Amino acid sequence: MKSENLHIVVTDDHRLFRKGICALLEDFKFIERIEEAENGKDLIEMIEAGKEIPDLILLDINMPELDGVETTKYLKARYPDIRIIIISMEEDVQLVSHLVDEGVDGYLLKNADPDELDLAIRMTMKNEFYFSSSLTGSFMKNSKTGRESTDKKASELFSDRENQVLELICKEYTAAEIAEELMLSARTIEGYKRNLLAKSGTRNVAGLVIFAIKNHLVVV
Repeated sequence: MKSENLHIVVTDDHRLFRKGICALLEDFKFIERIEEAENGKDLIEMIEAGKEIPDLILLDINMPELDGVETTKYLKARYPDIRIIIISMEEDVQLVSHLVDEGVDGYLLKNADPDELDLAIRMTMKNEFYFSSSLTGSFMKNSKTGRESTDKKASELFSDRENQVLELICKEYTAAEIAEELMLSARTIEGYKRNLLAKSGTRNVAGLVIFAIKNHLVVV
């Protein structure tokens, strides 16, 4: 996956925000070309009229003409190699889960700092999913979790110890903190983490957290 000389399109109907993101991106040495679009319709017309497909799109959700969800569906069906990072103030777990299912490659809050934007772009261009770490706490507070509503098939995937590790991961504990909490070695915790990823079919911790929340495997 390409990681240098990136071609990026910033798509947001708020002109000041869009211009601000573009100004930030100009300082990122690995970006070669930056374009703007006011909404999904404008973005699609730009892509289909041009000769060069962008590497990555920074995409708002709530826009006139064509919103971020519908734009994602359209682009992923026709241009699956385009990376898409949603940039929004929405912290709804169901919305994020739906967008992940539609193929977005990252989810970033609009109050993120420039370093996090840099990280999100680099990770998604390495074919890794990224979402703001601050979303985890919000998801845990706002999702309707509970063992009584747990999907039986999903709950049977993991051992009791794996479920303990999973719950602490979802509470943003580091491997070292989980090891201390469960009185195990950090190396053992990393082993459990690999098992959780493999059994859930997820690629990284972000995907694992979404999986856990969607399947009601964690309790607040």
